[in-house]
Amino acid sequence: MSNTLMDTDFHFSGQKSVYKGKVREVYTLKDDILVMIATDRLSAFDVVMPKGIPYKGQILNQIATKMMQATEDIVPNWLMATPDANVAVGKACEPFKVEMVIRGYLSGHAAREYKAGKRMLCGEPMPEGMRENDKFPEPIITPATKAEKGDHDEDISKVEILERGIVSKDDYEVLEKYTKALFQRGTELAAQRGLILVDTKYEFGKTKDGEIVLIDEIHTPDSSRYFYMEGYEEHQAKGESQKQLSKEFVRQWLISNGFQGLEGETVPNMNDDYIQSVSERYIELYESITGEAFVKADLSNIQERIGQNVSSYLGTLEE
Repeated sequence: MSNTLMDTDFHFSGQKSVYKGKVREVYTLKDDILVMIATDRLSAFDVVMPKGIPYKGQILNQIATKMMQATEDIVPNWLMATPDANVAVGKACEPFKVEMVIRGYLSGHAAREYKAGKRMLCGEPMPEGMRENDKFPEPIITPATKAEKGDHDEDISKVEILERGIVSKDDYEVLEKYTKALFQRGTELAAQRGLILVDTKYEFGKTKDGEIVLIDEIHTPDSSRYFYMEGYEEHQAKGESQKQLSKEFVRQWLISNGFQGLEGETVPNMNDDYIQSVSERYIELYESITGEAFVKADLSNIQERIGQNVSSYLGTLEE
C-alpha cells in the first residue's frame, strides 16, 4: 500500500502558493492558473484517514473531468486541461464559502437527522412518514459552510447565508439555478448507466471577470451518492438497505467500528486487506458511473510522473 499519493511538494514554474485541503492540493501559479492534484487521501466525517487508497485520486479526478465535460453546455466550469491522471489545471477563482448540497432522496446525513426526529434540514421541510432512502417530492438544497482542514462542515439555510452576507442574493440565485440544472443533468446521466443520483454537492467560484463557474469535483463517489436503479423499488418495499455507489460504505464501516468523527474517538485501523477492498470498490464505482473500463496509471513513481506531466503542459502555455 506504499504506492499511494498522500502528500505533494512541487515547485512549478511561476508558482505563488499552495493550499492543502482534505484530499486535494491546489497550486496557484502566475496568470491565474491553478494546478489541482487529487491525492489518494481518504476523508470521512471530515477526518482524513491515516492511510491512502490506491488509485482513489485518479478515479476522482477522471470522473470529475468527464462530468465537467458533460455539463459544460449548461454551466461554465474552471477546467482547462488534465495533463496527468491525478491532475486538473484550470482558471483561478474566488470560491464561494458554501457547498451547494442537493438531495433527491432521504439518505445519508438527511436520513440520520430525520431518524433523530428533525423534520427541517437547512430550512427545507422533510415530509412526515418517510422511510430511509425514499424519494423527496422535489429535490431539496441543503447548503453547508465550507470547513478548513480538520473542521466539520456545518448545515446552514439559505436565509442564514443571506443574512450573514456569505453570498449575495443575486449570486445565490445563480448558484441555486446552476445546482438544480446540474442535478437534473447528473440524474439523466446516471439513469443512462442504470443508476440513481441520490444526492451530491457542488462548489462554485467567481473568476476575476465576475463569472460564476463550477469548481472542484462533480458527481464523484466522494461528492455524490448513487443507487442501482434495478431493485430499488423492491428494496424499499421490503425495508431493505440499498446497494450504494458512494463513500457511504466507508462511513458505515467506520460507524460499525465506533467512529463518527466525534471528539475523543479514535480512527479504527484499516488493514491492507480492507484498504485493497476499498480500492477495488472505487474502481467498481468508476466503471459503473462512466461505463468505461478503468485503466490504472503507473504507480512506480507517482510524484515524478505528475511533476513531469504538469511541467510539460505548463511549458506549452508559455510557448
